[in-house]
Amino acid sequence: MTPQLRLHFDAQGSLLESARDCEAEVFLRWFGNTREQLAQEYGPYEDSSVFLVLADRDDEVVGAVRVLAPGGRAGLKTLVDVERKPWNVDGARAAAAAGIELRSTWEVATLGVRGGRNAGRPELSLALYHGLLTLARVNRMSSFVAVLDERVRRLLDAVGIVTRPLPGTGPASYLGSSASTPVYAHVGAMVDNQRRHFPDAYRLLTLGAGLDGVAVPPDDAFRLRSRPGLLELDDLDLRDLELDAGLALAGER
Repeated sequence: MTPQLRLHFDAQGSLLESARDCEAEVFLRWFGNTREQLAQEYGPYEDSSVFLVLADRDDEVVGAVRVLAPGGRAGLKTLVDVERKPWNVDGARAAAAAGIELRSTWEVATLGVRGGRNAGRPELSLALYHGLLTLARVNRMSSFVAVLDERVRRLLDAVGIVTRPLPGTGPASYLGSSASTPVYAHVGAMVDNQRRHFPDAYRLLTLGAGLDGVAVPPDDAFRLRSRPGLLELDDLDLRDLELDAGLALAGER
């Protein structure tokens, strides 16, 4: 049977426009954020913004994740935002205290699935999580940061994508969410923990076994294309980054 949905990384053209429509719809529905607010919040990060999308046969995006690649002019939004109210924490010091290597740390900036006929379809979110874990492995992501609504954070925890609060932070009101937390995860350790304690989720989300109805492109399609100002993958030395065994295991299919 031909898959009904397909993952795409670094969406361009009409797929990118549909991804932005999806993002706007989700954040208006859940948090009351308008397109203008999203543009104000994420405009400074456009040079490092990349969209992972789940699209149907007509190239309509039904789910999208905006990630920020390392090396952008404005940095990582999470580490910038924690320096203001309600947290008032030094982002660079918090990252250092958490053992975050900024050269290879990405941000999960936005994530969501359209409502309507897609409501109540957890497989859509699961496919996006698999895409995130795949791009993490392919692009040698050592860690990620995010500001997660606590409801979303609990859902991710339940499938072994376990995050920790950035040092000095905790749940607080943020951009329409009544309780969001600045978090981080070291990808290798997180995946290894998922493999040991959430084996079913590991097989589905990390290895992609059982994602029925979703076409997943080969690994090379998840590799970030070169962009001016962003760090090239070839500049990274995995030995220097001290990636844990979990991320390497995820690549053994």
